[in-house]
Amino acid sequence: MPEISRFLGIHVRLYYRDVGPPHVHAEYGEYEVIVEIETGIVSGRFPRRAMTALLEWYTAHEQELRTAAQRTADERQLDRIEPLE
Repeated sequence: MPEISRFLGIHVRLYYRDVGPPHVHAEYGEYEVIVEIETGIVSGRFPRRAMTALLEWYTAHEQELRTAAQRTADERQLDRIEPLE
């Protein structure tokens, strides 16, 4: 599963051949969440600060995430997405 970004201890990945609506997997320590790319709906649990940072990053990179999701559907190589600054 390619890692597309890493910031503040958060690792964001996309699976090739994943099922369901396009989404990213994010891990922070022992926590994991899934964020649907089209809706921003989150499943799972993160500490409050990590969730705030992840959603800020998601909002800033929504279009890049849509492009990355399409690339996984086409099984093409993914580009890295800038981390949250």
